[in-house]
Amino acid sequence: MSTEIDPVAETTEIIAAMHHKAEERVDWHQRSVERVVSTLGRPMFLYFVLSVIVAWIAYNEFAPYEHWVRVDAPPFSWLQGTISLGGLLIAIVILIAQNRQGKLAESRAQLDLQVNLLAEQKIAKLIALVEELRRDLPTVRDRRDPEAEAMAAATNPEEVLAALEEKVREASPDSQGPLSAAADALRDFQKSGR
Repeated sequence: MSTEIDPVAETTEIIAAMHHKAEERVDWHQRSVERVVSTLGRPMFLYFVLSVIVAWIAYNEFAPYEHWVRVDAPPFSWLQGTISLGGLLIAIVILIAQNRQGKLAESRAQLDLQVNLLAEQKIAKLIALVEELRRDLPTVRDRRDPEAEAMAAATNPEEVLAALEEKVREASPDSQGPLSAAADALRDFQKSGR
């Protein structure tokens, strides 16, 4: 009986465990906010808000004709205030949810960087071993391959960081774009002691 390792299943289990661990750390406040954001992000919420606004305006426009009490006369200052307050609250709730999502994305980017650097080191080692094997096999013609030699050397993260920082400075001294984010991630990776 052979126990075969399925790398896809193993990887998906690791990713699922990582997500489960991240979800366990979320408190009920954050979960409540994310439920609200989920509700606000649905088309039905838009239709609900639009129907309330139309009903509010229609009622206040036709109230005098039916001898009803007008709640909010044009230009509908109560409606405007309610919409402004609602917009403020929605923006705050969305920012809270995005803050957690940003932290999750940052930790995933850090993991991606670490895995990519390790994979690059492994690939460089494999290229070096294949080149060594090519030189040692008598049946294979020995030749110099400058491209393989360059690829056999592992990339120095400090050199990559310096190149990224130089590109960021060239683009704009105050830039906070993807290159700046990549340079920051690489700097954080180096600080973590890898």
